[in-house]
Amino acid sequence: MSAVRVNGFTSDQWHYLTDTLRLIPASRADGRSLGARELLDPERCRTLLAQVAPSIGAPERRTAASLLTKRLGFLLTGAPLYALSVCDRGLDLSLDNCVIEFAHDAGRWTSSLPLRSLEGETWPRGDRDMARRELVQRLFAGLIAPIWHVLETEGGVSSRILWENLAVRVYSLYERRLARLEGEAVRTRCAEDFAFLRDAEPDLYGLDFNPIARFFHARSGTSEGGTERFRRTCCLYFKATCPAEYCQTCPLLKPREARGAPAARRRHASTPARIEAATVQATPGWERS
Repeated sequence: MSAVRVNGFTSDQWHYLTDTLRLIPASRADGRSLGARELLDPERCRTLLAQVAPSIGAPERRTAASLLTKRLGFLLTGAPLYALSVCDRGLDLSLDNCVIEFAHDAGRWTSSLPLRSLEGETWPRGDRDMARRELVQRLFAGLIAPIWHVLETEGGVSSRILWENLAVRVYSLYERRLARLEGEAVRTRCAEDFAFLRDAEPDLYGLDFNPIARFFHARSGTSEGGTERFRRTCCLYFKATCPAEYCQTCPLLKPREARGAPAARRRHASTPARIEAATVQATPGWERS
């Protein structure tokens, strides 16, 4: 008897997609949501940012836009890339099939990835390379790039920050989550797909550069004997925390680590004025790099 499948996925795959990667049917979307195409309207985008900012502690739209893309970067890439690399299937993350949730409760994101159609797409054995190209282009150029553009414009935040927010989610998926999977064939397919994303031409991302390649640089040593791929831009998370706290790979921590400073996520000892001054001076350099 063949294994039970849900929308073309095995029960284990479906559990991972829905439990870990937060995939749900659009009929179960939280009230704090809107269609992906609706978000492209500048007025709707500004309204969303104004609603999100106080719930996540963001002092202004710039920080809200950046932190929202960190969550969306996880939601919009996790399920479709897992489906591609692990399940060898495609999910439809087009503007008209995708719903954007922005629920945040009790200090954490509770948003999911609602899709109107959840059916996994298949392709003939010899057509995987072409199907992969089409899926990646639909996901990044067709869905994410337009959303990132309106959030950049209406949030007043550098596009480089937004694209690095997304890139680090892709790195985490392939280098941490998928690298631990059992089965040599699946791990090989994951490695090949990750390499494809890094080598793909910019057109597949709707940009004049490849964001997955742009921020994929060598890891640096830390004072604790480990290594980290420190970010080149600051996601502005520290602005939404009090006292200010930093992500593990924040570029603000890199020079501190070189001097043997405490590890990431420790509370900063400087006064808010010193923190703000340092950020104003440093941010343009990170955004240019």
